[in-house]
Amino acid sequence: MSGDIARWLEGLGLDRYAETFARNDIDLEVVAELSDDDLKDLGLTLGHRRKLLKAIAALPDVQERPPASAPSRSKAEAERRQLTVMFVDLVGSTALSQRMDPEELSELIGGYQTAVAGQVARVEGHVARYMGDGVLAYFGYPRAHEDGADRAVRAGLAIVEMVSGLASPDGESLRVRVGIATGSVVVGDIIGEGAAQEEAVTGKTPNMAARLQAMAEPGQVVIDAMTHRLIGAAFVLEDLGRRELKGFAEPVAAWSVVGEGVTDSRFEATHAGALTRFIGREHELGLLHERWELAKGGEGQVVLLSGEAGIGKSRILQALREKIAGEPHFRLRYQCSPHHGNSAFFPIIQRLERAARFSGTDGPESKLDKLESLLRMSVENIEAVTPLFAALLSLPAADRYGVLNLTPEQRRDRTIEAMIGQVLALSRQRPVLFMLEDAHWIDPSTETFVGEMMARVADAAVLMVISYRPVYAPPWRRHPHLLLIALNRLSRKQGIEIVRAAGGHALADTVIDQIITRADGVPLYVEELTKSIIEVGKSISDPEARDRIPATLQALLIARLDQLGEAKETAQVGSVFGREFSFGLLTAVADLPADEIKVNLERLVQSELVFKRGAVPDAKYTFKHALFQDTAYETLLLRRRRQLHARIAEILERDFPEIMATEPETLAHHFSRAGNADKAVRYLTLFADKTAAVYAHTEAVAVLDQALAEAE
Repeated sequence: MSGDIARWLEGLGLDRYAETFARNDIDLEVVAELSDDDLKDLGLTLGHRRKLLKAIAALPDVQERPPASAPSRSKAEAERRQLTVMFVDLVGSTALSQRMDPEELSELIGGYQTAVAGQVARVEGHVARYMGDGVLAYFGYPRAHEDGADRAVRAGLAIVEMVSGLASPDGESLRVRVGIATGSVVVGDIIGEGAAQEEAVTGKTPNMAARLQAMAEPGQVVIDAMTHRLIGAAFVLEDLGRRELKGFAEPVAAWSVVGEGVTDSRFEATHAGALTRFIGREHELGLLHERWELAKGGEGQVVLLSGEAGIGKSRILQALREKIAGEPHFRLRYQCSPHHGNSAFFPIIQRLERAARFSGTDGPESKLDKLESLLRMSVENIEAVTPLFAALLSLPAADRYGVLNLTPEQRRDRTIEAMIGQVLALSRQRPVLFMLEDAHWIDPSTETFVGEMMARVADAAVLMVISYRPVYAPPWRRHPHLLLIALNRLSRKQGIEIVRAAGGHALADTVIDQIITRADGVPLYVEELTKSIIEVGKSISDPEARDRIPATLQALLIARLDQLGEAKETAQVGSVFGREFSFGLLTAVADLPADEIKVNLERLVQSELVFKRGAVPDAKYTFKHALFQDTAYETLLLRRRRQLHARIAEILERDFPEIMATEPETLAHHFSRAGNADKAVRYLTLFADKTAAVYAHTEAVAVLDQALAEAE
């Protein structure tokens, strides 16, 4: 059992605590009973305690244990959302059962399940069910992440490797097959009773994942087309062609995941193809280039580049790199990771491994040779510095350089000093462009390094650019050589240029208008909506095209909603009204006390998902982006949408005669969505009369056509 706990901790990246757990007689049976206070007493940091508690919740025994006083969920709480589903199956389990004692087999299966659960928990996935020798896991529920498909594939590769380290009593290594698929599902309805309860996922995605797992070879991870599209170039893939799968009418495209790809940044991984022409950031690019010119002259500069997801931070850095490509300089690029916020110096380690050109076949000595070769470009005292970098990369170097007799604090401080010294030494040879991307995911050690680096570049030929989302508050604002650039949304004219550049030349003006309205000036949204409509190949007036949120955006948008906690339900109800809603109407419709709704709305405002005008109770709220409203609405089940539309229509008709008189189209919309065709036709007819009264005959005819469609 001690070996099992050690393997489990290793799978979570917390193997440093294996000795502590062993010393305190903590095995997999005991670990399920540990509390946050227990882990604190064992010396775990806050981040590691949170990570471990999530992993404990995913353990098989814990999953099967019904939670005490768990509230029952109503079926109305089920949701529609994009989900990545993973099926894992143990190869040869039937043969194992024939030659092993049942008790031994139970222990073996338990170890295998624990290894799988550890890897799923490590990337914040959710183990939904254990099915004998199979495991079903979700990525994107109960909490969405913008990179759910990426997390699933990483977990799949890690599971294959981790399970191969397990062996049956006769010494044979265990192997698994993994299938991964992504798509729209309904998730959250409760099925079963007691300890057998689970939240069901319905849709073709789970079936797809199961079929892909069945076709996989032992030790292989197989993915579908949607997962392939979402992970971009982050992984090396082998095209398996189109396969006939049971239950699917058409052959299905499939790929085998060979391993991780080699890219400098998240942006490069997801934009492996040709980039859309650079549009609308000429002023900001000019500011960056000015700072580069100052840095080249020995006046070091720091730029903090802030903006929401999809606003163009990585794209402007790409444009800067292209602009100075012909000039002699060093480019140091560091990419923070959402999976490694507690991994000390993670971006630095990743860059060093890429720069030194480590490969999977290199042994420790070969890696040390490559590391030395890299450091000789910028380091004079190789014997003093290499052991620090070797320790950072977990390379055994004692035989070559002797033992580092340093405390952890001393090692960290000297490593930071060595890293700063390396950058400054490079800057004396030629200017350095130092880029750290996605600092909202930065680990504390890297944050310290970046802060100390800033203080040292004032008289060096270094331009530091740090990009991040507004949720992050950088602690480095007090430097005279620092510039803050906040990227805002693009103008309508610039949005239209992006539509054209993304291939939308043939789209009608009305289609482009609706793309621009929904995207609200966020370049990523404009580009992905355009591509999505072109792929559908239909007019945006067609519901399939108009209401479709591109798969590349769904996880990102749902993840923002999931961060709202209890305020998410308020956002969902608000979305049924449309882009704008009032406090008074919302409180009349929502099944919550007014004080609670007020708190939830303030949370939405603070999260910058909605804007507020006026004071409660007369306040009005507007979704910041039409796509946020679309996403909140799309997560509601169809039956729940109909219920809310019906309630809104009835309240407007009963309590708001001024709206009934001045906005009959609003009541028509809600009655239509509620399935009440009679009243929808009535209010559409009133709207047509109102429109015709101002001689807008073309519009009146269109409204009457709509009324006829309802009547039919």
